[in-house]
Amino acid sequence: MINNLGYQKNLFILPFDHRSSFAKLFGFTGENLAPEQKETITGAKEIIYEAFKKAVEQGIPKDQAAILVDEEYGNNIIKDAIKNNFSVILTTEKSGQEEFSFEYGDDFAQHIEKYKPAIVKALVRYFPNSNYDELKTLSDFCHEKGYKFLVEVLTENKTSLEAVAAIKLFQNLGIEPDIWKLEGMETEKEYLDIVTQAQIGDRQEVKVVILGRGETQETVEKWIITGAKVKGIIGFAVGRTIFWNPLTEYINGKIEKTKAAEMIGNNFLHFYNLFVNNN
Repeated sequence: MINNLGYQKNLFILPFDHRSSFAKLFGFTGENLAPEQKETITGAKEIIYEAFKKAVEQGIPKDQAAILVDEEYGNNIIKDAIKNNFSVILTTEKSGQEEFSFEYGDDFAQHIEKYKPAIVKALVRYFPNSNYDELKTLSDFCHEKGYKFLVEVLTENKTSLEAVAAIKLFQNLGIEPDIWKLEGMETEKEYLDIVTQAQIGDRQEVKVVILGRGETQETVEKWIITGAKVKGIIGFAVGRTIFWNPLTEYINGKIEKTKAAEMIGNNFLHFYNLFVNNN
């Protein structure tokens, strides 16, 4: 088994590594966006980053908070965050694909080494017969180089049975995340089943965070309140539920940039407080 597998602290992630969905938010179409369109998306991500920093100032422990962002639109954000000792999770997958593949192909390693993030992330859609060779390559690379590895799994039916089946499949393939980012569940028993599989064998320190998947605030609140009670669930990665409405209002000219950042930061703090108060 891999040395030092797992994660020791709570982890509260503000993910804004979305790419295709950001383009849709602004009404941009086509595979190749114009430079000014890319700048618009980058500007939106900078608002979210400002909100993240405000939330840390206002109470989320710095060593438990992290941003999850992409290189394409977040290069300057990543550099600034690392310079200021914020935890960065770097995404590696090509956006919008059914099967996991590297955004930068065979050059994936140099794009990770360029930043040396705290955690490396891969999003994968679970289909039992898919090819996960590149995910195995990434898992091996992360453990060889000393990066913590986070795998986000999206399942078709969003059940704990599917989540457990996915974890088991990846473990059998030698894909070994330190942290699983998984869909919210309705009951403690469902979360416990997931954590039990994640920590099977010599994986006792492997942990789970709850993803939001763009659900309503009320739904995500229920997931977090329930999950916070289960040992092995160490936090969440909630993005669109936190930033989508404020960004939309800003884009439509209803609020100023500073107000959007304030609202996003408050939403992030809200979910943090919900978790710790039920933990």
